[in-house]
Amino acid sequence: MLRILLNKSTWKLTNSSEEMRYTVFTPLILLRRHFTERGSSTIYALSSGYGKCGVAVIRVSGPKALVALQKMTKISSLKPRIVFLRKIYDPETKEVLDKGLCLWFPGPNSFTGEDSAEFHVHGGPAVVTSVLNALSKLRFQLALPGEFTKRAFLNGKIDLTEAEGIGDLIEAETEKQRKQAANQANGSLRHLYDSWRIVLLNVLANLEAYVDFSEEHSVTSNILKDAKITVQKLSTEILQHLSDGRKGEILRTGVHVTILGEPNVGKSSLLNLLSRRDAAIVTSLPGTTRDVIELTTNICGYPMILADTAGIRNNPENEIEVEGIRKAKEYSKEADFVICVISAEHKIKTSLEIFLKQYKSYLEIDKKRVLTVLNKIDLLKEEEKENWRKQNVVPISCKTQEGLKELTNALGECFKEIHARYRNHLLHVSDYLELYLQKTTIPNYDMAISLQDIRNAARELGKITGSISNEQ
Repeated sequence: MLRILLNKSTWKLTNSSEEMRYTVFTPLILLRRHFTERGSSTIYALSSGYGKCGVAVIRVSGPKALVALQKMTKISSLKPRIVFLRKIYDPETKEVLDKGLCLWFPGPNSFTGEDSAEFHVHGGPAVVTSVLNALSKLRFQLALPGEFTKRAFLNGKIDLTEAEGIGDLIEAETEKQRKQAANQANGSLRHLYDSWRIVLLNVLANLEAYVDFSEEHSVTSNILKDAKITVQKLSTEILQHLSDGRKGEILRTGVHVTILGEPNVGKSSLLNLLSRRDAAIVTSLPGTTRDVIELTTNICGYPMILADTAGIRNNPENEIEVEGIRKAKEYSKEADFVICVISAEHKIKTSLEIFLKQYKSYLEIDKKRVLTVLNKIDLLKEEEKENWRKQNVVPISCKTQEGLKELTNALGECFKEIHARYRNHLLHVSDYLELYLQKTTIPNYDMAISLQDIRNAARELGKITGSISNEQ
């Protein structure tokens, strides 16, 4: 059931002689219990990970959570949020299943917003299975994946960004993933997007009042000027947010990087160096790598999916090499960016800029971001290395590991992009605000029509957190 509450607030329009007060209603969406057949049921599941462990946590949520505790611990009166050590019984056979810690969380002061209980038992598979079987005898339903979090969202305990953050926190494998997910799960994004939405709703209320009462002397034309300034400021802030180097989805799923280059320039050696293991066979023979070798590693706290490809040259010697080059092109097109490896042994006949332009054109990746790496610099003199650095190239020796730190720093800079779910919504917000600002430059523009752009922008922000309504 969806309940819409109106948050009442008063605002005023003034000029030098008069003051008018109006009451506006800002729609606040409070998502309460989802009273479907499943939503009103009691669910249970293992909340901790599967497998042998010291302690396993089994969660119960729903109207009969208290019944589970009473029947399985033989305690009739329980104090909320107090840990107690009890024997845990099978509700039918009365057999002792385990001895563990139990907790009782009456709704709405629980994670899901419903009555909830937790059993902290020993983590052996047999113990966990016996407790889960006991709960099934109480006619409870086994929770679907993510159902506890879903109920927390439906009951207004968390918003969509926090729900996503919880999932990302569970999946986090690197420190940067953990930090981003923790901030999102704690509601930092929600507060930011809600504050923007409130600004737009206030602008909308003022402009609607101007449209309705524009003939009144008490309505000042400063409202239009102030609204335009506010929208311009918010538009700038959103654009900065989109381009300020947040990692978003790229942290969540990993960045895909394809290593390209001619045969025997050290692509496989670079893969082994970055992954810190011998993942690819390295020989002095050109064309050793025939297929794509793909692996995941951690660079500067970012998850990176590296793909080592076959050497690329204009005149492949056989069908196997042709297929390897085709796959290299395919992977490079799908990659977030490409590492182009050149060797200090090979002389480039043209300038580096022309060489890279021709190389990207041949691979059909003209618009792809490319990081150029010069391998085998242990064969160069120091002044030659400096000359390469001036050409925006990262010099490195896979043999001596010289330049490795410089390379990882360069890779870290390449990762700073946004690709989150909410990026599309924010782009729509920015587009709507830009439309509104463009219309304000047209003489005698229709204010009533331009207000729809503000409404659409506010609606897009509401979609990010889940706080949307027809009133907008």
